[in-house]
Amino acid sequence: MDYKKAGVDIEAGYKSVELMKEHVRKTMREEVLGGIGGFSGAFDISKFKDMEEPVLLSGTDGVGTKLKLAFLLNKHNTVGIDCVAMCVNDVACAGGEPLFFLDYIACGKNEPEKIATIVSGVAEGCLQADAALVGGETAEMPGFYPVDEYDIAGFAVGVVDKKDLITGADIKAGDTLIGIASSGVHSNGFSLVRNVFKMTEEALNTYYDSLGSTLGEALIVPTKIYVKAMKAVKNAGVKVKGCSHITGGGFYENIPRMLIEGTHANIKKDSFVIPPIFEMLAKDGNVEEAAMFNTYNMGVGMLTAIDKNDVDKTVEAIRAAGEVPYIMGEIAAGEKGITLL
Repeated sequence: MDYKKAGVDIEAGYKSVELMKEHVRKTMREEVLGGIGGFSGAFDISKFKDMEEPVLLSGTDGVGTKLKLAFLLNKHNTVGIDCVAMCVNDVACAGGEPLFFLDYIACGKNEPEKIATIVSGVAEGCLQADAALVGGETAEMPGFYPVDEYDIAGFAVGVVDKKDLITGADIKAGDTLIGIASSGVHSNGFSLVRNVFKMTEEALNTYYDSLGSTLGEALIVPTKIYVKAMKAVKNAGVKVKGCSHITGGGFYENIPRMLIEGTHANIKKDSFVIPPIFEMLAKDGNVEEAAMFNTYNMGVGMLTAIDKNDVDKTVEAIRAAGEVPYIMGEIAAGEKGITLL
């Protein structure tokens, strides 16, 4: 008896590392020390001395049951982007710049090519966020996970000067709400998705004119990464007063998190485009509108609160970053919460 006969292939682990190195190298920043393969990732923080009060930010998350879709479609090169997005968007939401990222992949059987494909997505997400992929772990856990399944989670660290933290403390009545379009369902609410739609190869490969794609293609689209858009707004000289990364819990849970007591967000439902996948989900699943807005991003992945005089600069900066902005409403005085108009 040896480790391989017990279900853990050490050689496969070595091969996975070799295959993923080419993807990891693409994400390196000049601050990364020691290259690839050490026991820990090293990052030079000497540039922080230029900040008045540097503050570290962190975010951790996974992809959730969207992975079930990846298994069924046998498509593993995008879930890594989702994993990075869920972490770095939280850092950007606080006004921070993501610096580096680490991933954790647990699987029933280490198939080096599949692991390397997953990591290629992680690397792509890091490139989109301008964050270095400084380390990770692949754990082969036979008997714990089915041989053809895996889970992935990640952890991001970023930095912001304390004076640039987005806290919501300065939000006031009259401020404008500007959202940034999502790419679709992102990485939340897939337990409901999998109950509404048939999760079979035939169903997922069915083409719909309303979607402009197959059902599976519409659902697997990776989560938008908003780091560059938020950086563009900051570089345009706009002070973002509040920011909400709209993830699980949709509008009703996430938007109030950026508000202070005595402020209320009034949002016009006709001010943004709801992607067809949400309309299809609501219709096929007989899901009420309130439940949809309480579960999904409904086409808006990030929402910001800014001074009304900064609207044009903000919209222009978001567009210049390649994203779609929506002027969605305004802040009013009232009980902390939101109203969809």
